[in-house]
Amino acid sequence: MEVGADGVAVITIINPPVNSLSFDVLQSLKESYDEALRRDDVKAIVVTGANGKFSGGFDIMAFGGIQGGHVQQPKPGYISVEVLTDTLEAARKPSVAAIDGLALGGGLEIAMVCHARISTPTSQLGLPELQLGIIPGFGGTQRLPRLVGLTKSLEMMLTSKPVKGEEALGLGLVDAVVSSHELVNTARRWALDILARRKPWVASLYKTDKIESLGEARAILNFARAQVQKQAPNLKHPLVCIDVIEEGIVAGPKAGLWKEVEAFQEVLKSDNCKSLIHIFFAQRGTSKVPGITDRGLVPRQVKKVGILGGGLMGSGIATALILSNYTVILKEVNEKFLEAGIGRVKANLQSRVKKGKMTQEKFEKTISLLRGVLDYESFREVDMVIEAVIENVSLKQKIFADLEKYCPPHCILASNTSTIDLNLIGERTKSQDRIVGAHFFSPAHVMPLLEIVRTKQTSPQIIVDLLDVGKKIKKTPIVVGNCTGFAVNRMFFPYTQAGLFLVEQGTDVYRIDQVITKFGMPMGPFRLADLVGFGVGIATGMQFIENFPERTYKSMLIPIMQEDKRAGEATRKGFYLYDDKRKANPDPELNKYIEKSRSISGVAIDPKFVKLSEKDIVEMTFFPVVNEACRVYAEGIVVKAADIDIAAVMGMGFPPYRGGIMFWADSLGSKYIYSRLEEWSKIYGEFFKPCAFLAERAAKGAPLSAPVELAKSRL
Repeated sequence: MEVGADGVAVITIINPPVNSLSFDVLQSLKESYDEALRRDDVKAIVVTGANGKFSGGFDIMAFGGIQGGHVQQPKPGYISVEVLTDTLEAARKPSVAAIDGLALGGGLEIAMVCHARISTPTSQLGLPELQLGIIPGFGGTQRLPRLVGLTKSLEMMLTSKPVKGEEALGLGLVDAVVSSHELVNTARRWALDILARRKPWVASLYKTDKIESLGEARAILNFARAQVQKQAPNLKHPLVCIDVIEEGIVAGPKAGLWKEVEAFQEVLKSDNCKSLIHIFFAQRGTSKVPGITDRGLVPRQVKKVGILGGGLMGSGIATALILSNYTVILKEVNEKFLEAGIGRVKANLQSRVKKGKMTQEKFEKTISLLRGVLDYESFREVDMVIEAVIENVSLKQKIFADLEKYCPPHCILASNTSTIDLNLIGERTKSQDRIVGAHFFSPAHVMPLLEIVRTKQTSPQIIVDLLDVGKKIKKTPIVVGNCTGFAVNRMFFPYTQAGLFLVEQGTDVYRIDQVITKFGMPMGPFRLADLVGFGVGIATGMQFIENFPERTYKSMLIPIMQEDKRAGEATRKGFYLYDDKRKANPDPELNKYIEKSRSISGVAIDPKFVKLSEKDIVEMTFFPVVNEACRVYAEGIVVKAADIDIAAVMGMGFPPYRGGIMFWADSLGSKYIYSRLEEWSKIYGEFFKPCAFLAERAAKGAPLSAPVELAKSRL
């Protein structure tokens, strides 16, 4: 705290890098306030944050400490009621929050306690707690609705999306917007103006002008409940948040504060909260790769990127790059294909314009970063090349041999292959140390995951460079080893296989998809097979079958359907029928294909599979995935079990509130999963046989995600 000659005490939150809050920081804030209120030379108070950031919110690591009983919590209500409400908001001296950079979670809650808020135009203000499985716990559920209205506050809390300073001003969340160099001085003057009654002295908790009548408020809250139950039926904490907001409107803000205190403690202990906090840290940990990122290597600058192939993947990758200001040269084999590729990129950007996410001016500027070519001449000045052509070994080998001739010696040579061994791809080159996998997921400009695939020869510098590019194009990168299907496709190959097994045993296709969607996946295995197209699945599948025949469930269902030109959404019929708007509808004719497949495989309907419980459908679908994930981990294809969780969540849509595939498996226990797989393998064969790693962990009763002694063959 520093007191100026004007009588304004400036209290600064200093806890780098984002001025996160902890019980110590909050206690220190209270002590500074108490001192300011005692001192006769202090007339008013400004609260701000050091180094251009107000506060990024409560330290998330402390939540894990509270859950594990390692962090001592103050008595319930001490922070939100005693400190923030009864000390800061009720102070007899006015206070103004001077907000720059971030004011998120507890940071915004402190700002809302002040009697006015001044912000910079680019500041981000929000309450993102729900994405961690908790609710605002320092009065945010009560003050935000009173400052911005019920509808906007619900949107901000339920979507966890912040608003910028300019929008916050329009909403009434801040009182003025000024440049960062004017911020603190403006806040000082504002605080003195409040003292002199030239500006209003507002206690946010007791504002009522933005709150609708009780009947209207209840209608808005009930609509929000219905939306939550429709979009996130497995999550309880959004409904808890709505209940807490309602309590404040019906019984008054103090009652709402106490309800918030009680509800916060309840949701903090929930499995969903533990899972989401695990994913939060796992996502941030993917860029730390032992033996690579701890060498002190600095990423080299990548300015210009060449892309080979303007199909669905190539155009998506080009879109992702130009959106992050990379210059892109797109190569195709002829004018027709080149025009189509550039057209796809334009369509991707125009979709953003249509949704209001991009201005026409920004569209023109972004598309100007893309240039189409038909030869390799322009590749002499690129820093990275990403090959995104069809999965054909000899074609890729020829391309990489050509690239070596034209690209500069520092150029990263990357392939977007999802199935082919990178050693095979680079067989005809002398640059194996520059060859790396950059496996994007479709659509590449939307899906958040990037698998960086390394071989034994790939240089650590290349990995560091690609991690940097991944971060700049807003992807979460995971570094994986070179094997069939890498991490995501290999791990989830048994997902569809298990579905095919259940169907041939007698379980209904549409019931399986329904149960798996209810579990939390964006879609079930059969809807997914239709979406990606049987061809894509088979490309990965053939590699998997070739390498791991004993781990394949040999069903003829997909080949039989393909013979009849049923290949999924692209052909308007697969496991579902599709109308003009690509809406999926069950197909009564599907049964004839299933019966034909059963007769070829010699499988008879098992009555117990016709009425299989939801629990059994979930376990028989996902336990083979867990089994394969264990192999991926044990073989050192990934360095950390948490990377597998991120791969599952961001590559396949596994529900983040279950913590990822390994975290979820650990919640059930290695012994239980092993015993179920062992039981099924004795009845139904090798497909379900638990791997050695799972057997070893089960014997010890150890978690699957504990660190492993990595295989000697590991990279």
